[in-house]
Amino acid sequence: MLEIDIPLLKIGALAERIGCKVETIRYYEAIGILPKPGRSEGGQRIYNRDHLKRLNFVRRARNLGFTLDEVRALLRLVDEKGHSCAEVRALGRAHLDGVRARIADLEALEAVLEKLVQDCAGGTVPECPIIEALFREAD
Repeated sequence: MLEIDIPLLKIGALAERIGCKVETIRYYEAIGILPKPGRSEGGQRIYNRDHLKRLNFVRRARNLGFTLDEVRALLRLVDEKGHSCAEVRALGRAHLDGVRARIADLEALEAVLEKLVQDCAGGTVPECPIIEALFREAD
């Protein structure tokens, strides 16, 4: 993979390059996901290529639905040498299992909502099956 020389970036330029908010970068620093950057003579944060790569990793992981705790666990495997790909795979498998469980829940929800919508004739009667179903106690 070709390494491109990345100049030092201020927080606004880093946020723009990654496509996130400045506040997000500051938050990731505060919770220890992103290491504290160096400072310019004027006290501004200055980020390097490693910050850019790590922030991109976090953004991509979050886009895949990983929680901040899961991201932290993945980064721990990166930061602490000697971990195997099997450990990363186990974290990925656990996340995949969670995604599949959420999909199953959403499919069940879809079926219930589809039935409710089908039961509703859309007329002008005051008794609406959708409203009545929402008032019923859970099974």
